Amino acid sequence: MTVAASQALSYRDAELYMEDVRLADIATALGTPSYVYSQAQIGENLAALQDAFAGVSHQIHYAVKANSNLAVLNLFKNLGCGFDIVSAGELTRVLAVGADASTVIFSGVGKSVAEIDFALKSGIGCFNVESAGELDRLASRASLLHCRAPISLRVNPNVDAQTHPYISTGLKQSKFGVPIEEALSLYTQAAKHKHLHIVGIDCHIGSQINQIEPLLQALTNMLDLVDCLADQGINLTQVDIGGGMGITYEQESPLDIAAYGSSVAQMMSGRSQTIMLEPGRSLIANAGVLLTRVEYLKPSHFDDAPNFAVVDAAMNDLIRPALYQAWHEVVPLVQSCSATKTDQLWDIVGPICESGDFLAKARNLVLEDRSLLAIASAGAYGMVQASNYNSRGRGCEVLVDGDSFQLVRRRETIDDQLRLEHFA
Repeated sequence: MTVAASQALSYRDAELYMEDVRLADIATALGTPSYVYSQAQIGENLAALQDAFAGVSHQIHYAVKANSNLAVLNLFKNLGCGFDIVSAGELTRVLAVGADASTVIFSGVGKSVAEIDFALKSGIGCFNVESAGELDRLASRASLLHCRAPISLRVNPNVDAQTHPYISTGLKQSKFGVPIEEALSLYTQAAKHKHLHIVGIDCHIGSQINQIEPLLQALTNMLDLVDCLADQGINLTQVDIGGGMGITYEQESPLDIAAYGSSVAQMMSGRSQTIMLEPGRSLIANAGVLLTRVEYLKPSHFDDAPNFAVVDAAMNDLIRPALYQAWHEVVPLVQSCSATKTDQLWDIVGPICESGDFLAKARNLVLEDRSLLAIASAGAYGMVQASNYNSRGRGCEVLVDGDSFQLVRRRETIDDQLRLEHFA
């Protein structure tokens, strides 16, 4: 049992701890489902990435879409990170924790006029421009607001990230970015506009990448364009290589960030640009778990049918298994010591009225009614994708620091949902 390669999780006397907090105590005090994050693990993940890229001038911008809880954002701000955002809502969250807007990079293919105006007035550090249409809109809004918009072009290098198709973003079939063959003309166009300030180039080819070769190929393609731009008198100050660094959910080998950082440093040797990184999952995923409790056990009486463990968490809490067929390790909060109980295969399912409502399938566990479970690697793309499907309230969020824990988002009630609605 790996508990998803998280140093923050460990068994002590058969009970699961995060740092020095017994997770069963959180479940008892705050109920389930509950998302729980380790402050120490987040810090360790960030420090490892900083060390890996120590050989090159770099800046880390945490990808807010992975986990946008205010306590998490405040922690990253205090650790010296900037932020990568994809919406005005995320920008509002970043500003709410007191982050400097100049540390913000605005990515995303569909920036509205209102979002662009908000970001320009806030004074963000850079827009990652993803189309010719966006470039025109940005120039127009900056002109109307009498300011200069700092920009990078997100280029699409047509590099296969060799990951799940839903999170592969660097192929020509993808909606993201500008084809690298068209980028030179767009840079030339932007250079002539007095309300646009070219600062860099950006590329993000996907997520959960565990081989460095596609990432390095994308960087090679970008640097070729950087040199072409320099020949045209357009000199960039930053090269944004995105995020996408893979982690261990099951048996995958995580991306070798030390080798990646060393390779990038070699490729940037003699160059003046700063490397920008936009990690999300790799910093937070294995720092979080989703706590849930078994409501009912439905053992099968047929050899060709699964045993079901119905828990109080569901696809509205964690949609990754249903959406991506993602694998999350499932571990008990208390290991069974009974000689009379044996493990068997269980499908871990939720109470939502969908056959696709599952968190895990065919897991070898010793279970009983009211057993408490931890769904591992749930710190990224968990709570941020949660919904109110079946009019279910979203769970609470908790931050662990050493031997203490703090509620950082209360559990949502039905009154919270109804407050936004009214009769016609």
